[in-house]
Amino acid sequence: MNLNISGHHVDMTNALHQYVASKMERIERHFDHVLDAEVVLEVEKLRHKAEVTMQLRGATLHAEATKEDMYAAIDCMVDKLDRQTLRHKEKACDHHNRQARHIDMSTD
Repeated sequence: MNLNISGHHVDMTNALHQYVASKMERIERHFDHVLDAEVVLEVEKLRHKAEVTMQLRGATLHAEATKEDMYAAIDCMVDKLDRQTLRHKEKACDHHNRQARHIDMSTD
């Protein structure tokens, strides 16, 4: 997976970069067809925002979260992205299973 992490009004420390990379590994464990992921971290006054746009084979997923703490925003964003990834994976699996069931039923 190509992971691009950038900051807008944020000093991108090594610790913050490693934290995002470790959280995004969780997404890769669920779905290994991730092509690109672009993470943008942004701060405006007391609002910390984390957003990601991820390219999969056949889909583009987007998630964002706003919290008072950057690490909490990253956690929330990854949770949202994780749910979207699992839903996308289930749709792909269900689609193939329905076709297989349809073929089995037609042979009876």
